[in-house]
Amino acid sequence: MKNKSRWFALVLACSVVLGACSNEANNTPAEPTPEQSAKSNEPADPFGRYEEPVKISISIEVDPTDNELPQGDTPLENQYTRQIKEALNVDVDHQFAASGQNLRQRISLAIASNDLPDAMVVNAVELRQMVEADQIADLTEVYEQYASPDIKTIIEKTNGAALEAVTFDGKMMALPGVQANADGIHLMWIRQDWLDKLNLEPPTTMAELEMVARAFVENDPDGNGQRDTIGITGPESGGKLYANFLESKNNLYGFDPVFSAHDAFPGYWLEGEDGKPVYGSILPETREALASLRDLYAKGLIDPEMGVRNKADEPIIAGKSGIFFAPWWMAYGPLTNAVKNNMEANWQAYALPLNNDGEFKPHAATPSTEFVVVRKDYAHPEVPMKLLNNLFKNEQENTFDPSKGGPGYYPLRVVYAPSDEIEFSVQAFREVLSGSKTAEDFADNKAYKLLPSDIASLKTIKNEPYDSMDISTWNPEANWGAWTRTYSLMVGGGPLVDTEYNEVPSLLYEQTPLMESRWVNLRKLEDETFLRIIMGAAPLETFDSFVENWKRQGGDQIALEVAESLAE
Repeated sequence: MKNKSRWFALVLACSVVLGACSNEANNTPAEPTPEQSAKSNEPADPFGRYEEPVKISISIEVDPTDNELPQGDTPLENQYTRQIKEALNVDVDHQFAASGQNLRQRISLAIASNDLPDAMVVNAVELRQMVEADQIADLTEVYEQYASPDIKTIIEKTNGAALEAVTFDGKMMALPGVQANADGIHLMWIRQDWLDKLNLEPPTTMAELEMVARAFVENDPDGNGQRDTIGITGPESGGKLYANFLESKNNLYGFDPVFSAHDAFPGYWLEGEDGKPVYGSILPETREALASLRDLYAKGLIDPEMGVRNKADEPIIAGKSGIFFAPWWMAYGPLTNAVKNNMEANWQAYALPLNNDGEFKPHAATPSTEFVVVRKDYAHPEVPMKLLNNLFKNEQENTFDPSKGGPGYYPLRVVYAPSDEIEFSVQAFREVLSGSKTAEDFADNKAYKLLPSDIASLKTIKNEPYDSMDISTWNPEANWGAWTRTYSLMVGGGPLVDTEYNEVPSLLYEQTPLMESRWVNLRKLEDETFLRIIMGAAPLETFDSFVENWKRQGGDQIALEVAESLAE
């Protein structure tokens, strides 16, 4: 949309005005609150529409550079907010909007100043801060009375992990999202057409990865006669080199599989040789992985602009990069635009590279990394739960047109997915394409809310041979929205079905008390040191001094706290 940046500026400019009215109590007649329902014994309706308009102010992440919204739509007025108004009679205001790290800063400022929107999506660190500041509502009754049966089923199938993440002193202080396990497994995405042109196979080892990346840089895989291609894309400015125990899913363009190929799991709490918790970032295996990445970068095989490039996906979309590491859902990321630019861009995913024992050994993620919190004393604490129900109801999410603004524009959206959704969907697609099953065979699988519509569009976008995932066997132009999802599932999810792998979990996925004052600085020390080592701005031996500094600046004390936490 041409006016997207203008609207983004307008949203920010209006944030003070919206904030001024965000805390006004809404006393209009409406559906009973949880407390009122309990007193009157009236059953709450998870999908009930309010008789009179109800207002809710939120925060939202908006990228001012994207052009997804159609002419006339804004982050405040779009297909999602209009549907919410029609279905629930809820008016959504944005107290503030920002992008990326700027959003985290705005949330931090809102917490520090106690100037909160009525509800917002936060991470685990922010959730704990708000609980300790007594800023948010107890949502125990909201969840019990208003959560839809399907959402409850998904949350409860995490074996208590999702509820445990939001329970403090026996109270449910947030609504946890639940993401598929696959979101935490980072794969190697590679230009298969480049491999084919250069008569290469997908690299299974680190040595082969170096060989292929070199060929992608030196042998003109895009055929333009210039040496202008990137072997391996790295994280953008502000991006992460790897996922960590606090942000364990959906790391884009980091080097997670490279670390795991060295049996290194930085950012995770692991069991040491003495049986005590140890932080993976200070172990010798991490040093070895950093040495390997440093060597690749020095040889020009990793994007020279890694760590300073504003958008890591730009060379991918432009057809200038051959390899990157990310989860299964990359057609939702850069690949749809990459294929629109070049219908022969044959991106395929592999559970590679392997470690020295020939294993793919990814780190495992916690099921919940995002949480919806509600400002204490907001008059309608059930509204956020109903917004989440509304998106999940009757495949509602799949009725929206992603070309008119992605799901990130849906207010307070967090993901609700069965833990095995990706693998289950891949198997279902394969069975339908083979003729062994039909859509009716999956009619009772209500938790997999998008599966019916996915199957209905399957053969319009996937051509024979059905067992080939080559880009030439797809017809994305028949339905770009359906193609984006199905390609992500079958190409990105396929390796998770076909590969035996052993996940390595973190012993802990939350902060300990000392982390609240020390972890920001420790994490900054880690991130800056590792990036400088990889990019050659610091010698590899800097790792050894990093370990000493990390321990001295509170790391050893935190490790003791982790041990105590696990013993409780």
